[in-house]
Amino acid sequence: MKTILIAGGSGFIGRVLERFFSSKGYQVKILTRSPKRANEIYWNAKHIEDSWSKELENLDALINLTGKNINCRFTDKNKQLIISSRVNSTEVLGKAIEACKNPPKVWMNSSTTSIYKSSYDVEMSENNHQIGDDFEKEVATLWEAAFYKYENPKTRKLVIRTSLVLGEEDGAFVPLKKLTQFGLGGNAGNGKQKVSWIHKHDFARAIDFLIQNEKAKGPFNFCAPNPVTNKVLMKTFRKTLNMPIGIPSPKFILEIGAFFMRTETDLILKSRNVIPKKLLKCGFTFNFNTIDMALKDLID
Repeated sequence: MKTILIAGGSGFIGRVLERFFSSKGYQVKILTRSPKRANEIYWNAKHIEDSWSKELENLDALINLTGKNINCRFTDKNKQLIISSRVNSTEVLGKAIEACKNPPKVWMNSSTTSIYKSSYDVEMSENNHQIGDDFEKEVATLWEAAFYKYENPKTRKLVIRTSLVLGEEDGAFVPLKKLTQFGLGGNAGNGKQKVSWIHKHDFARAIDFLIQNEKAKGPFNFCAPNPVTNKVLMKTFRKTLNMPIGIPSPKFILEIGAFFMRTETDLILKSRNVIPKKLLKCGFTFNFNTIDMALKDLID
């Protein structure tokens, strides 16, 4: 039986991956600060301990998703926690792998498509892009630098630059659906900002695809090949939910709402125009390559 270890796997994406790989006959183990089940192992994501580091031996794949939720106010304290939670966990995994006699065959470390510059017209791919200049870019570059701090020559390493993952049980999908049902599913700002997204099932399939593809390495954008504008995204939500009304949210309204919801408007207003060029070049095919298909599947 093949074994996969997911660090920080107790969140939305971790649960998606656990269900997917368990259904394929894998043994899935989770590293978490709050273990509750038999397959969950405690770690503090800062220090090497035998209780979890021994699990890296002879491992088929390690997937690291650890990091404080970025959906918060970017105070100095939160910024520090967002960065340190990602950098510390990544560095300690790299150090632990260095000490393994039989290290993991594959290590996939999460990152974000927000590493790229906000763009309306130019599509950002892994090899043709401009790096941004905001806090999210800073997080991503430090995160990826931590991933490559240790060479780990016996382990194939991939960076997963994740976009908006759509799943009916959690993530951004839930509040967007509720806003639409309450008649508030109009444009955010001017609605022209691009949204790169991926259906949860295609996310899991792409992870599996890259584990199996022994030539795959380096950064991969995890997003469907057809980014849409916020206007189209919300229009599709309304159409799928049969909601004729969608009151828009001008920027000043979003700023007021973000203040009370303790989040940042940039998470909504930044234009993320990203395509999965390397995944497509490797031969991966998406089951949900349009937003219409994705939302119909998740809502029906």
